[in-house]
Amino acid sequence: MSIKFGTSGLRGLSVDLMGAPSIIYTKAFCHHLEEAGLARKGDPILVGQDLRESSPTIARNCIRAIRACGFQPVDCGVLPTPALAYHGMLNKAASVMVTGSHIPGDRNGIKFYLPDGEITKDDEISISNWAERLDNSTGADGAEAEDAHHLACENFLNRKKAVLPEGALAGMKIGVYQHSTVARDLFIDILRHYGADVVALGRSSTFIPVDTEAVSEETVRFLKDWAGQGFDAIVSADGDADRPLVADETGNPLRGDLVGLMTAEFLGADVVVTPVTSNSGIEKNGTFEVIRTRVGSPYVIAGMLEALAANKGGVIGFEANGGFLTATSFAPAGKEFSALPTRDCFLPILSVLYLAAKSGKTLSGLAEAYRLPVANADRIQGYALERSAALMEHLRGSDANLSSFLAEVGQVTSKTDIDGLRVFLDNGRTIHFRPSGNAPEMRCYVEAEDEDAALAMLRKGLSLIEAFTIV
Repeated sequence: MSIKFGTSGLRGLSVDLMGAPSIIYTKAFCHHLEEAGLARKGDPILVGQDLRESSPTIARNCIRAIRACGFQPVDCGVLPTPALAYHGMLNKAASVMVTGSHIPGDRNGIKFYLPDGEITKDDEISISNWAERLDNSTGADGAEAEDAHHLACENFLNRKKAVLPEGALAGMKIGVYQHSTVARDLFIDILRHYGADVVALGRSSTFIPVDTEAVSEETVRFLKDWAGQGFDAIVSADGDADRPLVADETGNPLRGDLVGLMTAEFLGADVVVTPVTSNSGIEKNGTFEVIRTRVGSPYVIAGMLEALAANKGGVIGFEANGGFLTATSFAPAGKEFSALPTRDCFLPILSVLYLAAKSGKTLSGLAEAYRLPVANADRIQGYALERSAALMEHLRGSDANLSSFLAEVGQVTSKTDIDGLRVFLDNGRTIHFRPSGNAPEMRCYVEAEDEDAALAMLRKGLSLIEAFTIV
């Protein structure tokens, strides 16, 4: 089967997942749950989905597979991934989310959740092993399931109503870029609950892949055009609403790691767990301890669990894409809300908007005060997996290879290989090459002293990747 686990969930072509693989992997998940003692036959397993054209078919396959394995499928419909995970945690039920997040519409995916949160890399291995054993076992029962859509969304919305003080966003005018994110209606509800003047923008009846980490030029054009309407901020999310997109009053998107840093400050976190791709200036902005990991929420969660075991206080995690996780409970407005150790776009959006409202500053002014190195990132799509593997093998092959490859960018002083190659240069800049974990894409991340230098460096890095040929 041409699908596999990536940085967050199972991913593959939609045409493949609409067939046997979605049934096989969902059955494998059920067998893993039972084998690990995490669920028994007859227990509920929740199913949610995003707004991709292929998602309803895949979700029906998942429901059929769950029923065939002797469990009780519960259909939560179209809703944010964090809302599904939260509902599962409340009901001590495993869950399955059909989503490809931000990747193109011809692809899709499945995220699996245990009753207490995301699966680990060890769980992925067990599920994959079960899928190999079940490769020819595609028979499945009917797709009838209990409907819990309204209840799951209501529970999630109530949780968000504990984040800020009443009326915290009164006086702010906020645009919501709705496109095809599953959060598009809940955004309106929660922002209006806090008193904001909310305007819906860009709702789409077809799926639009919005990447909050490498925001496309087209998306930036939309945001800057809408900014002329006098918004204090424009907010959005990726397809399944586990990654936030926050643009300032000029339509300029804030980087996800800056959004995460602001949220950590708002919550008063003691420990921040974040991947190596997040901005190197995070350590200098706060009194919290910073733990660096590989890219992907399973690695962030593993780091948070280590911090919890060491009793280090309030523990949070975030990624460069802005996905924010809480490992402990917090009560910034006096109302405690429980941990949600899966990526969530709502908490960081509310936190950043509140910090701006409380400070009386514009979002651009608030962001500038952190004085982070200017970071930029982009990716080359359609970059064959074999080609990216060959490039990384070449760069890791010797210091001479790496130095020669980057000769036009700067002199290498040091490097880290936690996830991809992050290279520190003698001019104080950094460049990071990393293949995508779930699509034929090659990513490049850079940091420099100003926007012009970062953009020039990014373009050069991408051109070097593009020019690489397999020998």
